[in-house]
Amino acid sequence: MGKKPHMVAILLLLAIFTVACRSSIVSETTQESTSEKKDVTVGFSQLGAESDWRAANTESMLSALSKENGFNLIYKNGQQKQANQVTALRMFIQQEVDYIVLAPETETGWDFVLQEAKDAGIPVIIVDRRVDVADRSLYTCWVGSDFELEGQKMAAWIHEYTRSAGIAPEDVHIVNIQGTLGSSAQLGRTRGLSNAARDYGWDLIAEESGEFTEARGREVMASFLHDYDNINIVYCENDNEAIGAIDAIEAAGKRVGSDIQNGEIMVVSFDGINAQALEYLRQGKISCIAECNPLHGPRVLELIETLEAGGTPEKYNYVPETLFSSVPEITSVTVDDVTYEVDIVS
Repeated sequence: MGKKPHMVAILLLLAIFTVACRSSIVSETTQESTSEKKDVTVGFSQLGAESDWRAANTESMLSALSKENGFNLIYKNGQQKQANQVTALRMFIQQEVDYIVLAPETETGWDFVLQEAKDAGIPVIIVDRRVDVADRSLYTCWVGSDFELEGQKMAAWIHEYTRSAGIAPEDVHIVNIQGTLGSSAQLGRTRGLSNAARDYGWDLIAEESGEFTEARGREVMASFLHDYDNINIVYCENDNEAIGAIDAIEAAGKRVGSDIQNGEIMVVSFDGINAQALEYLRQGKISCIAECNPLHGPRVLELIETLEAGGTPEKYNYVPETLFSSVPEITSVTVDDVTYEVDIVS
């Protein structure tokens, strides 16, 4: 794997939170300052802890917005329920925090509580998934990934692979194990695939939510295998789903890998943070992973510092990401005339 700075940081972060910070991820945490300087109080509502990606994202935020960095952080885990997050935001408003950071469970349903934050004069920074609100001034800025571009890059990789292997578009039979329906990641990654299937003439057999979990990914894949006998590519919208899908494929007596012309079923995925998924990538059980960089904490820290200094940050702030593949033949893909390198893993 190429030595990209943010990937090195991810690996270091995983090691840190695995041995030292597990309790801070799964419990609600308030960090109090003992310094004489008035700390910046931030209320952070995380949507839950449904995946390894989410755990790394949470730890990135807890590390960046720490007491040592001058913050008084109030952390709330929404447990995958928007109602819990709305309650948390209203609690933050009552506590008169300086800033609110929200990782929303879904895109819609935030207008009223964000209006309450705006009326209270509290800037809101959205991270990861976006919010769909009538008035974009209800939040100050957003930090995260371009999920549709992730899907477009993955679709471009599938196109390059099948084209180079001489596989006709009508012989590409794909099932999509989607993420949590209505989330920004699901919407963008699903759109990237569906548009490509239409443009290239692929057979997009079926789509069903795996809810970004390994258990549900296994269930959905088992159902697909029962209903369809011509699947040769599985498009999983995160690594946890991919691990579950591979379990189901192998339990059904089938082989995973990139040689779809000889009966293997190709699995592709998103995130690049799960250690088992990365090992599967090295083994060739996963053929390609579109990275979704979870390290949003440092960027949020920079945005708050800009606001504290009286500046105006960019409305949308994208984190850098790449493609990782175990197939050496495809070294780059092109989306909208922009070429993206593929990091070959062996």
